[in-house]
Amino acid sequence: MEVSVVIPCLNEEKTIGICIQKAMKAIKNKGVTGEVIVVDNGSTDNSSNIAKSMGARVIYQPVMGYGSAYLMGLEEAKGKYIIMADADDTYDLQELGEFLDSLKSGYEFCIGSRFKGKILSGAMPWLHRYIGNPILTGLLNLFFGAKISDAHCGLRAVTKEAYKKMNLKTLGMEFASEMVIKALKLKLKIKEIPLTYYPRQGESKLNSFRDGWRHLRFMLLYSPTYLFLIPGLVMFFPGLVILLVLLPGPLILGKLFFDIHYMVLGSLLAILGFQTINLGLYAKAYSLTEHFEENDRVIEWFLRYFNLERGLYYAPP
Repeated sequence: MEVSVVIPCLNEEKTIGICIQKAMKAIKNKGVTGEVIVVDNGSTDNSSNIAKSMGARVIYQPVMGYGSAYLMGLEEAKGKYIIMADADDTYDLQELGEFLDSLKSGYEFCIGSRFKGKILSGAMPWLHRYIGNPILTGLLNLFFGAKISDAHCGLRAVTKEAYKKMNLKTLGMEFASEMVIKALKLKLKIKEIPLTYYPRQGESKLNSFRDGWRHLRFMLLYSPTYLFLIPGLVMFFPGLVILLVLLPGPLILGKLFFDIHYMVLGSLLAILGFQTINLGLYAKAYSLTEHFEENDRVIEWFLRYFNLERGLYYAPP
């Protein structure tokens, strides 16, 4: 088996058939052995029956969620190369050949780009096109040093070997961000492929603000340096400088008089900054224990010099 096309599905009876048909046609045109896997994530319509009648392999995932559906489908995939696609016909699955060719040429992870390609009228809401996607993609690029133009495109491809290295875990919509972040952290060979984005048929399952927050929260969990450590340092050192300057006593600079009020401000900044830095260290440690991160130089350095026994030994009586 060379290629597996994995399609999560939740009440997509209007489009699941055409998606399977296009995927199978693309596989046939490339002359490779392949399969189409439809992951039924709790459909109450005729989606599963349509998928079976079209020759797809249908598996059932009772745990709701975009990520949980993909995790089961990816585990069940038998192909050396895996194509991931939505079931709403917003992507032309006859374009899968370019993704497959890219994987065969040595790329390990390919992701479509609607912004480098073409977005048809009515395909993407204004809020998503000009605010949501650009902001979330921009933050991902900032936090992880990437140059991705469309981090949330639903058409992507990965080698089976690269997928196993990713060790993906999230169950919701943030799964899309996790996959890109893991690919960047593993330094996989990544390629963006421009494509056309079509208007969907049927009801969208996306909740703009809830799912957007889940993406943002997940990126911040993976970036405690930006969320805690840098803000903590920005507060701690100015506060410490104020305290050290005022340590000998009040300071007079021309008509300005610096006394107890500024010392209180310095104390607040130093304490708040120190606590925020601690939160950053806790977040990094949590990421390691939950295997979001495999290693972290800051935590490794910290654990080299600080542990429970030393803390108890040096603690005041």
